[in-house]
Amino acid sequence: MKKFSFIVLLTILTFLTACTHLTTKNTDLSPSPVLDRIIERGELVVGTAGSMPPLNMTTKEGDVIGIEVDIARYIASGMGVKLKIETMPFAELLTALESGQVDMILSGMTMTGKRNLNVAFVGHYFISGKALLTKKKTIADAGKVLEINSPERSLVALKGSTSQVFIEKLIPDAKLVVTNHYEEAVDMVLKDQVDALVADYPICLVSMARYPNEGLVSTTKLLTYEPIGIAIPAGDSLLINWLENFLKALKGSGALKAIKETWSQDTSWLSRLP
Repeated sequence: MKKFSFIVLLTILTFLTACTHLTTKNTDLSPSPVLDRIIERGELVVGTAGSMPPLNMTTKEGDVIGIEVDIARYIASGMGVKLKIETMPFAELLTALESGQVDMILSGMTMTGKRNLNVAFVGHYFISGKALLTKKKTIADAGKVLEINSPERSLVALKGSTSQVFIEKLIPDAKLVVTNHYEEAVDMVLKDQVDALVADYPICLVSMARYPNEGLVSTTKLLTYEPIGIAIPAGDSLLINWLENFLKALKGSGALKAIKETWSQDTSWLSRLP
């Protein structure tokens, strides 16, 4: 992996050291249930699907890696606590957050109005959009939902995702199949069990890179605009404020850009996936 520059690291680590001091001070003075829980436990628990490369993915050895894991590691360092990654099906993440099983979610989660009614979001730290992954070049070239909105078409999407909602609302006549993990969905495309996968563009791009000889193609024009953010429990204004300032520093220092470039320019991690 390409290393971050010394200047970028020095800048972000300076910010993180300052944040650790301020966090400890503020939690003693202000009611902040989630932040208090994290500091007292000495551990930040982050929920993620662990199957959404390059944002989050699980290696053959069981390690969870990716852009969001690196961001989570910086957050934990800034709080002066250890990091624990909890992987689970994407559809279970919000329930886990609301029940207190995890402290926050970093898992390619689009900041939608519906989700925001129940949980708070901080971001964005990544921009994505819907695309089609298919073995049928005619479908990819079309790039229009009207041309695949037919009972003769079968589409797969991740359960509980905005991709599922996208199909239900804009491609209602097509047959919808949902899976708990992207690996299952991509496998269905590879085996011609469905016509296409509707997913965030990075998923489609990585899938084509992983299976270069399978004839996979994707739409080049994104079908939606989707800002990805950190989901946290509602009612903790101090944690929201802390994360907002943290992301500003991460972006301003160049560290966030460096993280993204590390995972996009050096794809040696592909060989570590199952």
